[in-house]
Amino acid sequence: MSLFGAFVCLALISGPALAQPLRPGAATGAMVDYHVHVKGDLTLEDALRRSRETGIYYGIVINGGLNFPINSDAGLEAFLGEMRGKPAFTAFQAEGREWVRLFTKQALEKFDYVFTDSMTWTDENGKRMRLWIKAEVGVIADPQTFMDTLVNRATGIFDNEPIDIYVNPTFIPEQIAADYDKLWTPERMKKIVDGLAANGIAMEINNRYRIPSAAFIRLAKQSGVKFACGTNNSGAADLGRNEYCAEMIRECDLRSQDFWSPPADAKKAVHRKPLPR
Repeated sequence: MSLFGAFVCLALISGPALAQPLRPGAATGAMVDYHVHVKGDLTLEDALRRSRETGIYYGIVINGGLNFPINSDAGLEAFLGEMRGKPAFTAFQAEGREWVRLFTKQALEKFDYVFTDSMTWTDENGKRMRLWIKAEVGVIADPQTFMDTLVNRATGIFDNEPIDIYVNPTFIPEQIAADYDKLWTPERMKKIVDGLAANGIAMEINNRYRIPSAAFIRLAKQSGVKFACGTNNSGAADLGRNEYCAEMIRECDLRSQDFWSPPADAKKAVHRKPLPR
């Protein structure tokens, strides 16, 4: 185990004994959770208290997109106003593929980072689906074709949308999830990793879904893709302490240099890539 991995493990098991307010620039690896939602029974005050107690620096996320309560710059500005002065990163989670036409660069660049996933897209028959909703996905008659479409949609996102992190990465619907390792073939994995590397997008190591796999992480590491730990919690109960990320740090021998950190203003994705209209 690397010295970095040993430190992460010690910090995670020590709990409040090592829980001191972290400087954003000093936190890395599993000591940052870039994907924390304030929703359900978790308030902003609760989240910030837990961050202090665990020593894990949080990125507090607001979701926005088509058919979401937040669907214009006004909603983003209200969230940013609420977060002003709080000891946490501010993050925007772009929902669906329509988001690029709903928000402006001027609003998005005020966030520390922007991320999205490949869990909402439209198939070749014009069917828009959210992959985590079983009824919307329906029967997957041909898993191989479905996976090819998923990879195509994901790489299209990487090439066209100004995002800093790919979150919930490699997620596949419940109907075919048991075959994750079989369906994520080396060829498909390589297309995802190459797309991330070519566009300078980090890959989340997701605590809630325990994805991507170690094989995926090793391949991404070899290609120079950076990693970011995140939870995507549904409330207070499933906001953990980046346990899966710490596990992958040990198993894949990840070092501090393998981890992403929020870029300087001029180097954010929204500055590097225009919003497609």
